[in-house]
This record gives sequence, structure tokens and C-alpha cells, in this order.
Amino acid sequence: QVQLVESGGGLAQAGGSLVLSCAASGATFSRYTVGWFRQAPGTERNFVAVIGRSGQNTYHTDSVKGRFTISRDITKNTVYLRMTDLKSEDTAVYYCAAAGVDGTDWRREDVYDYWGQGTQVTVTV
Repeated sequence: QVQLVESGGGLAQAGGSLVLSCAASGATFSRYTVGWFRQAPGTERNFVAVIGRSGQNTYHTDSVKGRFTISRDITKNTVYLRMTDLKSEDTAVYYCAAAGVDGTDWRREDVYDYWGQGTQVTVTV
């Protein structure tokens, strides 16, 4: 069992920055691939970024490439999503999720075993 807790959300101005954290407990977090997803009001939850177990392999969806960076600190059992140059369309609830399997389509929600409760990010213009 893995428990995930997101933090760091809040209100930001367009062009500003936020850093989201996903803290894990209950298991060896380094055994899991971790993804970030987001859900805007009235829309489906969408993939944002993923990081492999070692932290060396990452992938970001096109809409956030160059603006968001996923990273992890294995010693702290935490995965981060650094968000810069925020836009109004980044407004959403952000979720982190952990997957214990290898070699799959990380953009799919159903490959993840554990989810956090989400943290709200609101970008104002």
C-alpha cells in the first residue's frame, strides 16, 4: 500500500510559478513510477507528466513541455512538479499517482495503482 499526499497548490498569476509535491508513505516509493494528472472543471482527468523509478526517465505532455518539470527525490520519498510560465488553462486539480508495473502507456489512468487526493491550482490573468 502506498499513500500519496499532494501539496503546493494555490493561486498564481499567469506567468508565475508553483511547485507541487507528492509525498509518499507506506511502501518503498522508489519501486514505483509516478505520474501527474490534472482535471479542469467539467473535463476528464488528463495526463501531465511521468517519471521513472530512478528519476532518470521523464516524459511531459506537449502542452506543458518547456514549462513544467517532473523530478523526484528518492531520499525524501517525494515527487515534484515544477510549473513555470503558468497559463489560465493550467487551472485544474492536480493529482499524483503511482504505478508498480513496467513498460506501459503511462498516459492511461488505469495503469496506476494509487492516487492522491489532489491539490487545486488556480491561475489568474
